[in-house]
Amino acid sequence: MTETVSNPLAALRRFARRAAPPEQCLLCSAPIGSEHQHLLEVKTRALLCSCDACAILFTDERAGRYRRVPTRISALPDFQLSDIEWHSLGVPIGLAFFYQHSGTGQPTAGFPSPGGAIESELPPGCWPELEQANPVLASLQPDVEALLVNRVRQTRNHFIVPIDHCYRLVGLIRANWKGLTGGSQVWAEVQAFFAQLQERSRPRRLTTAAARSAESIHPTQLDSTC
Repeated sequence: MTETVSNPLAALRRFARRAAPPEQCLLCSAPIGSEHQHLLEVKTRALLCSCDACAILFTDERAGRYRRVPTRISALPDFQLSDIEWHSLGVPIGLAFFYQHSGTGQPTAGFPSPGGAIESELPPGCWPELEQANPVLASLQPDVEALLVNRVRQTRNHFIVPIDHCYRLVGLIRANWKGLTGGSQVWAEVQAFFAQLQERSRPRRLTTAAARSAESIHPTQLDSTC
């Protein structure tokens, strides 16, 4: 039977959907769904799609070439980071992520740009001071988890996220950036990205001296669960 094509563009889209190969695990070629695990190749920092069976082999930090990317998303509503401390980190824009690089043994900052991710080591001493004020940072898994900070305009959002979310944000900005300032569309996409993070996150209160002091005075005003 011959199909009558009244809309060539719609027909092309249907063909593309039919012709698209199913997603596969890049290690064993097993089929995987749209929601699947990721592995990070530590040396190149490339992300690989993985099935559950392969991903579980690389859960250990000593697994070698690949590391399993976790799925934890935690909002940090009490995160301590002043404007002065932020500027001392040397990040030129209001979006950045920070992770421990096992290859260099140093904390690394990354931020999105129209050309992709830009990464560099943090100035000496900055990260230990930040970690002292925010002990939750000691729980970050090297390479595969990051502190993601959004300080665009008056926003002050802080999250612990899997590293693949950071690179997804980088790709989103690269794909939608227009002109010199990005355009309204890209910032709407960024806002939607962080709204989705907030929906999926579990709020995590920080164990700081100030929080402990406040808890002793007003224990019912703090969420003690992690």
